[in-house]
Amino acid sequence: MRHVLFAGFLLMATATTGAAQTPSGKPILDAATSDPVTMGWMQGSPPPPDKRIERAVGDHLRFPMTRWSFSHMREFVPTQRVSRGSGEVRAFPRAPRNDIDAVTFTPLGGGAAMTWGQSLDANFTDSILVLHKGRVVYERYFGVSAPDTRHIAFSVTKSFVGTLAEMLMAQGKLDEAAPVSRYLPELAGSGFGNAAVRQVADMTTGIDYSEDYTDTGAGIADLVRANGYSPRPPGYGGPRDIYAYLPTVKPDGAHGAAFTYRTVNTEVLGWLVARAEGKRLADVLSERLWQPLGMACDADWVAADPTGAPFAGGGLNPCLGDLARFGEVMRNGGVANGKQVIPAAVVARIAAGGRREDFAKAHYPLLPGWSYRSQWWVSHNPHGAYTARGIHGQAIYVDPKAEMVIARFGSHPVAANSAFDATSLPAFHALAERLMRAD
Repeated sequence: MRHVLFAGFLLMATATTGAAQTPSGKPILDAATSDPVTMGWMQGSPPPPDKRIERAVGDHLRFPMTRWSFSHMREFVPTQRVSRGSGEVRAFPRAPRNDIDAVTFTPLGGGAAMTWGQSLDANFTDSILVLHKGRVVYERYFGVSAPDTRHIAFSVTKSFVGTLAEMLMAQGKLDEAAPVSRYLPELAGSGFGNAAVRQVADMTTGIDYSEDYTDTGAGIADLVRANGYSPRPPGYGGPRDIYAYLPTVKPDGAHGAAFTYRTVNTEVLGWLVARAEGKRLADVLSERLWQPLGMACDADWVAADPTGAPFAGGGLNPCLGDLARFGEVMRNGGVANGKQVIPAAVVARIAAGGRREDFAKAHYPLLPGWSYRSQWWVSHNPHGAYTARGIHGQAIYVDPKAEMVIARFGSHPVAANSAFDATSLPAFHALAERLMRAD
């Protein structure tokens, strides 16, 4: 039986062309040839055996099937609803532009110039939407994506959870300096017990846990087996829910010494938010953000955990426009529909970023001078841009100076952002510059 964690974890890719390869160097499908409609996944009544995608063997997490399954995750794993309620949808005015596909940029690290249009294929884009001054100037859908498609956002989910936590800190419901054990005594004996809430939010905890997606024995592998997101191997005897798993994480080093990206921190942060509010995390997100922001779609939140806990670190499935709505309220200092939905001080703290010296210790060669704050990645570039990032190409990119927000879903065969940062980040910045010149 085949077992995988996330699609593409064992693949490599050339970051400038999007032409993916296996570790042996054998070419695999590009964006055009892996198009899920062209490939015919799950089509027919019933679909032919070679076109079926089966959860039991992890097919829904394996490229190229992911180009279909990332837009149909609720068909493979249980989900909770994040309700938009019955309020009016916040609609964006439209001012489409026909010059965006021709915007050019040079990939990070050098190489031939590339156009915005070419970068969409290079990054295996499923859908993308650009707002400028609150107006939709660009919107594209590929494969099986559509405006009402719920697509998995992976670690973009973290930025929603981090923002909720910051809102609770601003209200005094969470003390950023308090140890985690004050709110979660269940974790007193774990590596998180004496970590401050702020250290969890900013991922500067000292714990024995690895985010290495290529290692089936790493902490991330244990986490997604415990919460039920990834199929468990025969004879599995480990924790079977996130509340049983988190107390097993041991300390390793000092808290606050350096930034180290670890999804398990977000699982703790999600538990803190739910405990502080006395509600399920999906309901907190609905009440504090989804309904006030006038989201267009209910979201699906992966909740394969038998306790009903959602996958706080990577399981949210919203539609594309709602990613953009979240980015837009951040760009506007927390104001949406004329109301202060997120405290302005919360947005300012996130946009200001964290300690760059802590981030530098993590050695991201394509992100010099960046930092991390409350589950957001902060560029500190001249535009003050910051971003929510998820594996396989998910993103919300907020550029305050250019008054621009980009929302993107993707299904790149490689998980890590390092595979497509070189063709994403300069493209986003080049578009911001173009939009500013057009004013």
